[in-house]
Amino acid sequence: MMKTQELTRLAAAAGPAVLAGSAALAADAPKVHSAELDKAFEVLATFDWGSEPKALNPIDRAIIATEGDAEGRKALEVRLAAVLGSDASRAAKDYACRALSAAGTAASVPALSALLSDGELSHMGRYALQRIPDAEAGEALRKALTELDGDLRIGVIESLGGRQDTAATPALSRLLNDSDAATVAAAATSLAKIGTPEAAKALVAAVAKAPDAAKTPVTDACFRCAERLVADGKRAEAVAVYKTFTGAEQPRHVRLAATRGMLGQ
Repeated sequence: MMKTQELTRLAAAAGPAVLAGSAALAADAPKVHSAELDKAFEVLATFDWGSEPKALNPIDRAIIATEGDAEGRKALEVRLAAVLGSDASRAAKDYACRALSAAGTAASVPALSALLSDGELSHMGRYALQRIPDAEAGEALRKALTELDGDLRIGVIESLGGRQDTAATPALSRLLNDSDAATVAAAATSLAKIGTPEAAKALVAAVAKAPDAAKTPVTDACFRCAERLVADGKRAEAVAVYKTFTGAEQPRHVRLAATRGMLGQ
């Protein structure tokens, strides 16, 4: 089901009448005539930076109107995914990715995954995949970890953290041993967002061997992971994390933060 914030954003583009309440957006959304929608997709085919964005409003309204209409949503998704495989502009593909972040399902994953290696479009492909709840989206991002490097891989690492993808914990844990400090820091941050006991163990184990440039980010990730564990009712596991930072070898501010964490402050 579409996330409330995405539905609200699309409703805003459709006009004030659609903003009567997020719970009733789909019911209140104006119907989109097929000719109007066809025209909007014609515009999208040649859309570029500087084009009039209101011309695409029928697509936004169609996403809202097809909430709960599996057949209508599927047809719309197919048309949006097709834009990604066309010779449309980057602006048009950016728009399609944003739309698929709200309306996409597993069916859109192949088209979005194909963007992950594109320096210009990778970010928007990840943006959509991160928000598609289907397991296939997470699988595609995890697969990309083995195929990409540099900033593109770091972006995928961040998206896996954004999804709080527990299945990515083993792969992200291995990246804590990477020679690139930025990769280690990104993996640590994502593991903190996942916030499971398994993620916490990997982070604690990585502190001592992290590159100097990544030691502070990994330490910070340990504390954020502990906070997440506390929030999830796993206080014993959180205390175990804090205890590892109470030794005399730790900087004073780290020992103090660990002690406060153990005391629940």
